[in-house]
Amino acid sequence: MKEIQVQVKTLPHFEGLPLPQYQTEGASGIDLLAACQEAITIHPGDRVLVPTGIIIALPKNLEAQIRPRSGLAIKYGITLLNTPGTIDSDYRGEIQVILINHAKETFTVTRGMRIAQMVLAEVVKAKLEAVDNLDGTHRGAGGFGHTGH
Repeated sequence: MKEIQVQVKTLPHFEGLPLPQYQTEGASGIDLLAACQEAITIHPGDRVLVPTGIIIALPKNLEAQIRPRSGLAIKYGITLLNTPGTIDSDYRGEIQVILINHAKETFTVTRGMRIAQMVLAEVVKAKLEAVDNLDGTHRGAGGFGHTGH
């Protein structure tokens, strides 16, 4: 497993929280914490923006993907509205997480709660080239359930 250094700046509302970290040796994602000053209530069907209190500096060849935590999803119906969210290498603002409540019960986010996970991924840049024709395939333009299921 490749390891790199990522600089992290903490904001005043992060004070007193531990830096985000991997929870196990084989974990792919770093758990992000809620850096809210007060509890945030999410009613069924509602979405909220939750601060993490951190800013990161990624190398140019990386992105950070912000993904849901499976435990919150299965136990409470809480997930991310845009998933995966993308943190570009040139972004220097606070990482914030858009949580949505798909359950029938109200959910409360508390300070320090693990709310999402951040996975680093390499970025490949494409150079688009306009052409008149593309190579054909067996599938062709079939999509959206074209296989029957």
